[in-house]
Amino acid sequence: MKTIMAKTPHDSSFSFSRRYFSWRKKAEDDDDEEEILTFSSSSHFYSEEEKEEVVKNSLPAQVTSAQETRKKRTVMTVTSKLRSALTIFGKSTRPAAYQSRLGTRVIGTLFGYRRGHVHFAFQEVAKVYPGFLIELATPTSVLVREMASGLVRIALECGKKEKKGVKLLQEPLWKTYCNGKKCGYAMKRECGADEWKVLKALEPISMGAGVLPGNGAAGSEGGELMYMRAKFERVVGSRDSEAFYMMNPDGTGGPELSLYLLRV
Repeated sequence: MKTIMAKTPHDSSFSFSRRYFSWRKKAEDDDDEEEILTFSSSSHFYSEEEKEEVVKNSLPAQVTSAQETRKKRTVMTVTSKLRSALTIFGKSTRPAAYQSRLGTRVIGTLFGYRRGHVHFAFQEVAKVYPGFLIELATPTSVLVREMASGLVRIALECGKKEKKGVKLLQEPLWKTYCNGKKCGYAMKRECGADEWKVLKALEPISMGAGVLPGNGAAGSEGGELMYMRAKFERVVGSRDSEAFYMMNPDGTGGPELSLYLLRV
């Protein structure tokens, strides 16, 4: 039996080969034994045929992975373009004006058809949507007569609800009193296309009263549209009480028109 020891570089390479090859012994005679080299199954060296087979087996997986990557990139690109288009579309259809919070000085606009209900709108500035818009049950012609006779005090009352967190200007329904007389109910409204059209027409007017041409319809909403616009001072007493006082241009005398909101 021969003993193999790594005494030379050649022997070292032989030791290295043991990691990748197995050796078996074949006896040719009784006195001499020869070591025969056989290829180990754990070898990292492949023949040309084996290399081709490995490449063939790995190609479908690589092609499939590449296809999936391309599909994902395509979906991401389409999604990104779609989001950009929707964003641009949303910006193009969204009005330039916006609804802002009301401060201490606001613009108040009273408008309505002569035979229709009167609307009250309060805006931070003329170019934005009203922060508070209500429709009174009082006809416009009746309110105009009240204002011609003297001072007008409009009080709006609503009840406290169990559900908290609702702001006073967000209350939907109000009892209405005009100079102490009950005048039905007032309802909070969203600024629609018709209301915004009126406010846009009155945008150049900072203060005054007048008449706009109506739509000519024969119904109760037809005829001329009456309006009055002025600056108001907003006073917040508490979370359950606010008031809007019309400011006179010359600064003398009391307010001719006042609007009170109270939650009881």
